[in-house]
Amino acid sequence: MSEVKKVLKEGAIQIGSGGSAGFVEVCIMHPLDLVKTRLQIQQGKSFLKSDPKHYTGVFDCLQKMYKQEGITSYWKGIIPPILAETPKRAVKFFTFEQYKQFFLFGSPTPTPLTFALAGFGAGVTEGILVNPFEVVKVTLQSNRGIGKDRPSTWLVTKDIFSKYGFGSQGLFKGVSATVWRNGIFNMVYFGFYHSVKGWSPESKDPLLEFLRKVSIGFTSGVLGSCFNIPFDVAKSRIQGPQPVPNQIKYRTTFSSIAVIYKEEGFLALYKGLLPKVMRLGPGGAIMLVVYDYMHEFLTAEFK
Repeated sequence: MSEVKKVLKEGAIQIGSGGSAGFVEVCIMHPLDLVKTRLQIQQGKSFLKSDPKHYTGVFDCLQKMYKQEGITSYWKGIIPPILAETPKRAVKFFTFEQYKQFFLFGSPTPTPLTFALAGFGAGVTEGILVNPFEVVKVTLQSNRGIGKDRPSTWLVTKDIFSKYGFGSQGLFKGVSATVWRNGIFNMVYFGFYHSVKGWSPESKDPLLEFLRKVSIGFTSGVLGSCFNIPFDVAKSRIQGPQPVPNQIKYRTTFSSIAVIYKEEGFLALYKGLLPKVMRLGPGGAIMLVVYDYMHEFLTAEFK
């Protein structure tokens, strides 16, 4: 096989594996992403537990959503992530492999710095591509409508685009926050996973090897979530409904972080951390493990 065909085949395998990983992860973990967004766009330091319009935590949010909006509300806004996650994860894993070659810096083997920088580059690329889907998703997730009052993905997209286009208040609203969020997450996520996986010995037992990869992937997702959560909160505030209609309070990434810190305190920058960790811990494990096994399967199939 020529060198060009080998490169194209490996690229196709990386894209197919990454797309499969993204699709499986979003279908399983989407309800926790929705809870995270609801908690992040909620403003103020404390709320009455009995107030139906506010949530005191993950399980309170899940309970109130079920009672007020029905079980299907857990998957509000899932169409944009499904449309985005498959190509997004495909692009992320594919570009990670390309950035990894770029950041070898002449070394014959990748180092932890190589993995971290490649992860950051892949996250930045991913953030730019996925931002329009994120704007639509956050808009849908912040909506509390039931049945006919619940807007469709297409209507929300059409409304945003007709009013604001691709501008800073349109489908690219909050793009810098999305880039920072994804860049930092993937820097930690890929950097930790590949470094630790390379250091820890492989097991010949398939079950033990599976558990080894799952535990490293889970830890990678948790650490990435802890490091990037302030940027995720800022993104949700920028892309979500503003406190006062027709007045933009949250504009840029770092100014939004400063406003949240000043008005609500340091812990407000970590709103939604529990559902985020609950999603991206196991979600991170699902993605990396599905990617690894799918990559092995496709490589074997297309020798």
